Amino acid sequence: MTDTDPTELADALAGRRIAVPESRALDLFADMLERRGATVLRAPLVAIHDAPDAAPVEAWLREFADGGCDDLILLTGEGLRRLLGFAERAGGGLRDRFVARLAEVRTLTRGPKPARALRDLDLRPTLTAAAPTTDGVIETLAAEDLTGRRVGVQLYGTDPNDKLVGWLRGAGAAVSTVAPYVYADDAEDEQVAALIDTLADGGVDAIAFTSSPQVRRLFQVAGRRECEERLRAGLAATMVAAVGPIIRDALTERGVRVDLMPESSYFMKPLVNALARQLGSSR
Repeated sequence: MTDTDPTELADALAGRRIAVPESRALDLFADMLERRGATVLRAPLVAIHDAPDAAPVEAWLREFADGGCDDLILLTGEGLRRLLGFAERAGGGLRDRFVARLAEVRTLTRGPKPARALRDLDLRPTLTAAAPTTDGVIETLAAEDLTGRRVGVQLYGTDPNDKLVGWLRGAGAAVSTVAPYVYADDAEDEQVAALIDTLADGGVDAIAFTSSPQVRRLFQVAGRRECEERLRAGLAATMVAAVGPIIRDALTERGVRVDLMPESSYFMKPLVNALARQLGSSR
């Protein structure tokens, strides 16, 4: 599928109702959909916060700035931005030292978002994962000799990513992880249950997922409320969109059919354009 001129999609979503579980960039995402004519059901499911204990994050930053890593794997752009925030608040020039060391080490980005966060610092990743997944990171590093390398890993939320860390250690690397942010609930169970009812009742034409914690939260509440079958029925009757392969995999692992995903650029704008093309052509 080739990209469509955005002007051709201006009113493609007119009359369509789309559920958006996004939290951090909810207004931005909703605005992009509304400018194409959609009615947006805002249903934030999770929020992102700094790690509640700054001490281990600051200790990792100081070790990194002092030359404690040869390589740094950046799994998310959010993670790099949070690290910069911790370094700034710690003071003592730690942010400048951290950025200076970033320019010296070999960096690998899992996908386009951490690469963009590096570009915001006028830096470029040394390596880019073959695919924006843990397996893609491993595939890329499999060609490198990691024996004795000191590898930093910025984690995705608090997920320890045992698969990646175990593989790195098996390849001879010394691994140092840092978790600069956590996910938290951004809605009461009743609000999540209301979204499940809306899906089951056919109240939206599509739902657009932008992070895997949104998927986990939706199914967790459905499990507690004993309405998972109702959720599955609602998703089966609704167009399901995912911003990228990690979210797609989180859905398919739960037996959810994913109807669309941007082909290569895993950001909100390409997702909106994909929704506009699909829903606009199905009138």
